[in-house]
Amino acid sequence: MICGLSIRNYAIIEHLEINFSDHLTIITGETGAGKSIMLGALGLIMGKRADTKVLYDTSNKCIVEAVFNISPYALERFFEENDLDYEAETVIRREITTSGKSRAFVNDTPVRLGVLKELSNKLIDLHQQFDTLDIHDADFQMRVIDALADNKKPLKRYSKRYRAFDKNRKELERLVQLSAESNKETDFLEFQLDELLEAKLQPNEQEELEQEQKKLSNAEDIKRILGGAANHLTESENAISGQVSELLREVNTIVEFHPNLPKLVERFEGMLYELEEIANEYQGIADDTEYDGERLQIAAERLDLIYRLQTKHNVDTVEELIEIQEDLQERLQNVGDLSSKIEALENELDLQEQELLKQGEVLSTKRTKAIPKFEKKVHKLLEQLSMAHAQLKVELTNTGEINSTGVDRLRFLFAANKGSRFEEIKGVASGGELSRLALCIKSLVASAIPLPTIIFDEIDSGVSGEVALQMGDILQKLASEHQIVSITHSPQIAAKADVHYFVHKAVTSDRTITAVRELKEEERVLEIAKMLSGNPPTEYAKANARELLTR
Repeated sequence: MICGLSIRNYAIIEHLEINFSDHLTIITGETGAGKSIMLGALGLIMGKRADTKVLYDTSNKCIVEAVFNISPYALERFFEENDLDYEAETVIRREITTSGKSRAFVNDTPVRLGVLKELSNKLIDLHQQFDTLDIHDADFQMRVIDALADNKKPLKRYSKRYRAFDKNRKELERLVQLSAESNKETDFLEFQLDELLEAKLQPNEQEELEQEQKKLSNAEDIKRILGGAANHLTESENAISGQVSELLREVNTIVEFHPNLPKLVERFEGMLYELEEIANEYQGIADDTEYDGERLQIAAERLDLIYRLQTKHNVDTVEELIEIQEDLQERLQNVGDLSSKIEALENELDLQEQELLKQGEVLSTKRTKAIPKFEKKVHKLLEQLSMAHAQLKVELTNTGEINSTGVDRLRFLFAANKGSRFEEIKGVASGGELSRLALCIKSLVASAIPLPTIIFDEIDSGVSGEVALQMGDILQKLASEHQIVSITHSPQIAAKADVHYFVHKAVTSDRTITAVRELKEEERVLEIAKMLSGNPPTEYAKANARELLTR
């Protein structure tokens, strides 16, 4: 519920503050005094757009701030989802700067207008003549019937199951789409995989083949050069190893004449042994190397296959090709897994749907029983409001298909006059009829639905006397369980107030501003008397006003 509203620098409002009753707050005042301007400022809190035209003083910003007690509305999840600090006493603020820039805050955290609208719609239900009221809304209509049918607990169970069903249904849609997309490329994936599997690639294979190809391509040069080198080192007439041996013998004849020579001779001997080893290995390689044209062809063809696969898959190594092969195997496996998952999910959905159909039938049966009583009570209240021939008809159709509220489709149909055809409310009800119908419906479900603060803007337009008195009684009854704010010209309704505010114009030295004050007991008598007979009021009007207040 709304606890208080503060408005600064908005239209002809310089500054005003108003605190609301937990029950019925009545606002009265002369035409043009600023009641609609107050609603305009409240509209900023509800997320409506504004510009610099709203500024009372163009050199200062406009600030509209409302304090709400939100503890009855179970909004913790909304605050969490929108990263807002949850406070039982929540402050919503709108600021319009001198440049026309608008900012919105919830508990001092900046928010987008979309978030503000969503939150304020949960907190304020603003009814104005000819506006679209929520009694048009199919979800609200279903909530009304479920409240009267005492469907709270079974609907809670159904909703929990439906959310699980809907989640699975969306997952099934995703998997089916994914499967369809996968099936389109399955043949191509299988072709690619078969090609790689047929290649039987091995790690390090490319390097080994390239080395083998080089060896075979140069076999004659390898054999000739290495054989010649081995011969020159150890076998020829002037072999290097023979020359080294001769030099070594000569040095040995003087080795004892210098202390450094033994180590040098030792190194020289090692060189001789190394030359002989090298010659042996050269000769071994030469002996083992034979040109094999067939093997060279095989290596060349194998490398050609590897290079072609690398080019096709845009990679540089065999190892990367093996990774692609493994990825293709996994993707094809997943396609197979999708089919299994889809089948399992379809079976689960069938079971969930059957259970939901059973629970939906229970809800439908209880709704069917509640509707005649509801229609009868609405008609009785409409009679009280001078709409004796108006009737509301609730059309409940069991579709046999599950939805978020069961298996039913529901519509409120309305006939304003005797013999009129029943049609949807929005198309046939006038603004005054809509307001009275909304008042009747909400008064019947007040104890069952946690309604937000309801603000009625002149719903009494066009009614007076006994009808206005009856409307006041219904408002008062509704206000016993919900917070109601009513802007009215009706003295009969004004007399029902728990708190009564009077909006008036005040003239300063340089301009006219809107002011508001809470009326005390005698001030209320005088104001209601003026509403009855004009200003100044007659003594009879004052007496009548006192009677209305004590009734």
